[in-house]
Amino acid sequence: MKAIKSLIIMLAVALAVPAAQAALPSTQLKTLKGKVVDTATLNNNGKPMIITFFAGWCKPCLRELNAINEYYDDWREETGVKLIAISIDEADKITNVRKTVNSNNWDYEILLDPNSDFKRALGIQNIPHMLIIDGQGKIVENRSGYTDGSENHIIKKLREITATKKVTKKK
Repeated sequence: MKAIKSLIIMLAVALAVPAAQAALPSTQLKTLKGKVVDTATLNNNGKPMIITFFAGWCKPCLRELNAINEYYDDWREETGVKLIAISIDEADKITNVRKTVNSNNWDYEILLDPNSDFKRALGIQNIPHMLIIDGQGKIVENRSGYTDGSENHIIKKLREITATKKVTKKK
């Protein structure tokens, strides 16, 4: 009986560890230049990352990305954050996505999810939708919608993540 209990505990731990590490499902997206990217490999080398879903026709999405753009350089300098903006525009609208990115001077990594495979794999229903991921790949914030001024909440969350990391390193 003791051996069975030990086996059950070891099996539970073995199954739990990969689930905790696999924050992002594996789907194939493309960059604006056509390079294939596996979403399970998205990371920022131990620093926080923001993944946000948008579409060119979604006015709140564009307002959010433009608002973040005003602070993005400062955020990168302070926290090392990387933002990945994922367009769910249909494949025939890629030219429009490029124009939107260029006309707004977004310095974000842009990925294309024209069939919404990644969006669906994450269970996301509405856009804009943002994920904030800590340096270990754990999703620490998962929210839909945009409200003017929500950039303040984002930087506060990023500061919490990086402060926690600094405290952990000192120990």
